Amino acid sequence: MTIKIPTIAELKEKLSLPKPWDNAVIFILNILIAIPLFLIAHQNLIDFEWPIHFDRILIGIFIIIGIQLLLRIVKTIIILIIFIYLLALLYGTVFGNYGFKRVFDDYRFMMYAMSENPNPQDLIIAKLLPFPNKSKIIDAVDFSNPKVRNFALSATTKHFKEYKESGEKRRMIQCFAVFKEIRNRWNYVNDPKGTEYIASASESLQHFSGDCDDHAILMSACIKAIGGTPRIIHTGGHLYPEMLIGTKKDLETAIYLIKEELFKQECQNQQIHYHIDERDQIWLNLDYTATYPGGRFMSEEILGALTFN
Repeated sequence: MTIKIPTIAELKEKLSLPKPWDNAVIFILNILIAIPLFLIAHQNLIDFEWPIHFDRILIGIFIIIGIQLLLRIVKTIIILIIFIYLLALLYGTVFGNYGFKRVFDDYRFMMYAMSENPNPQDLIIAKLLPFPNKSKIIDAVDFSNPKVRNFALSATTKHFKEYKESGEKRRMIQCFAVFKEIRNRWNYVNDPKGTEYIASASESLQHFSGDCDDHAILMSACIKAIGGTPRIIHTGGHLYPEMLIGTKKDLETAIYLIKEELFKQECQNQQIHYHIDERDQIWLNLDYTATYPGGRFMSEEILGALTFN
């Protein structure tokens, strides 16, 4: 029995969609790619201020034509990739993982964030670049370890216990208590020369010492251990933790608590520093260089983020 290997021409014929469906697929993909590319070009190229923004119209047309020509050259491969991707999304939708709705939401949120960002290409780069030591850091944020949980609980009884709040406001105050306790005790120590040492949160509790990634891991684990939502930001040469505050209304509450109640001396005449993500959620800086939640960023750049929901 001989197995016939199909030729490239036969393979292309099998994978090709009946017209006009192939043209429709290519056109839709063109638009999805062209929108973020146009936002990048619009934000980075000089605005000649032509009437009715004719220069921007020309840029959009050139982008669409260029992408259309490129996609037609590799049409067969693109259609095969799309088919496999749709099958994966169908599986994710049925079994409750990453499905069609999540893709739609992620794309919509990315477009919103890019339209509000002066450097929209940074958002795409952040999604494409690998997060350094990602698996090790995830394992190191051992928030379910009893030592981590007990330490976080002790911080909430040591600081701001007199504030008898409830719900989200109470959780916010308790997370600020964790920040204060770690900030008061943290001692910055470099890793061994030539080695990137990743200490777990439970390990860092022994001496409250380490570098920026050790601090970010400990802070994130303790915030997570008492019901907060932390994330770790990667900037290239620095890692630091942030805490989810929520909406702009929640931010107003946080600013009042920080500036008027909990860290009145530390942040006198100072700003509150935070990021707004693609879902319009607000994240407060908790870096070891800050003397209060929302202190000045050591490095504001974001090349990647690990969120611990």
